Amino acid sequence: MGELTILLVEDESRVAGFLQRGLEEAGYHVELASNGGEGLRKALKGGHDLMILDMMLPGMDGLELIRRARARGITAPVLALTARAGVTDRIEGLDAGCDDYLAKPFAFSELLARLRALSRRSVDVPPGALQSGDLVLDVRNRRASVAGRPVDLTNKEFALLELLLEKNGEPLTRQIIADRIWGGQPDSFSNVVDVYINYLRKKLEEPGGARYIHTVRGVGYVLREEKPMAGK
Repeated sequence: MGELTILLVEDESRVAGFLQRGLEEAGYHVELASNGGEGLRKALKGGHDLMILDMMLPGMDGLELIRRARARGITAPVLALTARAGVTDRIEGLDAGCDDYLAKPFAFSELLARLRALSRRSVDVPPGALQSGDLVLDVRNRRASVAGRPVDLTNKEFALLELLLEKNGEPLTRQIIADRIWGGQPDSFSNVVDVYINYLRKKLEEPGGARYIHTVRGVGYVLREEKPMAGK
């Protein structure tokens, strides 16, 4: 690959130095920032292929940094580093605009692997496609894939997935899904919604892999990439 530029936002100088040396040895160009404010200013200049962002930053924390960067149109994939890797923390980060999470302490080889995956994702997504993590829906050419693996969908499955991706992270009721996809009332179509959700889950999700479609009890369904914890 050509040399990719990474913006590394890390306030611990020892960790930043270690990461910079390792990344440059791996062929990346690294720009450093030591706090949230500096990281945001450099991010807004653009020109970065990837960002590595510590969540626990002095002043402006990582969540606020990524929210502001995304609001200003910065689209570079973001790998978040955090000492807090609970489900709630990860969901909050993903909703803010992070693309992947890596819990501290971590193996440097895993960090490199995740960066490679993020760089492939940023290059391979067709213009106008809908995406959640490794899940990509090419609406124009009517193709779906998960981490590069093609997924064969029926017309109804495609329409359902498109709806879920359009509302990425926003729960949808069975009634909304039934009205949009089948044009019917929830009483007669709630069961078929559940059936097609299960069809999609079987096609998109593999054992030990990321989960995409989640049940929201008392509401309906939400699409959100949730990768398994390391070591599980």
